[in-house]
Amino acid sequence: MLKVLGWWKALSMVLLVAAMCAGCRAATGIAVPAPANDAALAAKSGRQTAVFAGGCFWGTQSVFERVKGVLDTTAGYSGGSASTATYAQVGQENTGHAESVKVVFDPSKITYGRLLQIFFSVVHDPTQLNRQGPDVGTSYRSVIFYANEEQHKISAAYIAQLDAAKVFPKPIVTQVVPLKGFYDAEAYHQDYALYNPNNPYILVCDKPKVEALKEQFPELFKEYKGK
Repeated sequence: MLKVLGWWKALSMVLLVAAMCAGCRAATGIAVPAPANDAALAAKSGRQTAVFAGGCFWGTQSVFERVKGVLDTTAGYSGGSASTATYAQVGQENTGHAESVKVVFDPSKITYGRLLQIFFSVVHDPTQLNRQGPDVGTSYRSVIFYANEEQHKISAAYIAQLDAAKVFPKPIVTQVVPLKGFYDAEAYHQDYALYNPNNPYILVCDKPKVEALKEQFPELFKEYKGK
């Protein structure tokens, strides 16, 4: 996996970072409209769960943990079985898992549709099939794992809306599938971008996503210092 950079020599590191710059960032230059169909803000505070996969879970988590109304995030794996939910196995690209992030949010503070808007605007490029930038394989595919029928309907309608409006230059390839299980990733993956800010991958691929969140959604941005 290209995220694991420790064994590269200096020259290889330079070439790698240059390659990352070519395709790792989300589609931050595209104005993605809000969903036309969305749930209303809840009357009372509560906890709901959304699960998204959009490439490396380091960057996905680093965005969502800085969104107002989000109560907690966890990097993990979804799409496969519990027995294969380890970083080493998922990296073999034969487990069915995607690197995913579980987002626990307060539906009285932010809607599921707004989370989707951030997912498509800032987190990743939803037109890349089975990859994000330098990370290639089905574990980096774009997926919405819906927890209930309301999430299913909102997600499907939103993708249809964006495709019909030709918001992106290519069709969206994001899968919309039921959430059958989520398995926490290893402890060192949690808040990885926060604790490894000078990692070249984080600097090139993930820091720009946080900056894009702050620029595109200033009313939803919050500082994050860790749990």
